[in-house]
Amino acid sequence: MNSKTDGAGSARRSPRGILVGAAVAAALLAATGCQSSGGDDEAAGPSGSASAGRSAGATTPKSNAPSGDSGTGTTGTGSGTASAEPAGDSGETGGGNGTEYQDCRVTGLTTAVELQDASGETPRHFLLTVTNGGKAPCVLSEAPLVRLGAGDDAPAVATLEEPDSEPLVVAGDGKAYAGLYVFGNDEGGEAEYDQADRFTATLVAGEGTELGGTLVFDLPDGLDSVSYDDAARVNGWAGTEGLAMRPINQL
Repeated sequence: MNSKTDGAGSARRSPRGILVGAAVAAALLAATGCQSSGGDDEAAGPSGSASAGRSAGATTPKSNAPSGDSGTGTTGTGSGTASAEPAGDSGETGGGNGTEYQDCRVTGLTTAVELQDASGETPRHFLLTVTNGGKAPCVLSEAPLVRLGAGDDAPAVATLEEPDSEPLVVAGDGKAYAGLYVFGNDEGGEAEYDQADRFTATLVAGEGTELGGTLVFDLPDGLDSVSYDDAARVNGWAGTEGLAMRPINQL
């Protein structure tokens, strides 16, 4: 009897134990669910903060790059230096020649003379040549003031025609030409004429100002002197021999 009673008691306690166990399990599951939810939030929080930190760090070099780029400043400086060309106008002398180049100076020019008349004829026509010995262009204006007599006090030869108003730019190592006619009278009897053993010339600036220095043109080989008179004429500076001599050869 006692054994049955004990067995029945055990059976009655089992459903109650099961209910209690189920309640405990449910409580445990609820607690676990709360912990998991909190853990996920905590994990997401640090992860989000780290991502935000990485993103901020990644944008920093981009924002610094423009301020640290000195190339633009260097280019600007170089361009500014290159644009300082117009100072070349300061080379104008004697009132200015209307170009960006300096007036030619006698110290920078070499001279030559060529007789244009045939052998046996009276020397009358000469080609005067000047060569720019520098590398930079220079400017010749109007016509040279040529003198056939000795010294700078000798009268200048008259210009054949109105000189070209445009200045002649002579390139570095380039040449310019002027035609010269020295003698207009026919030889006859015992007539004596003035003699020149060389030609000299001074240069003129753009506004008619006579520049300093004297160009000396020695006579061509075979001529010790030439006769000249008041028929002498000089043509203005030209860029070619033909332009310089054409009007002179008509005299």
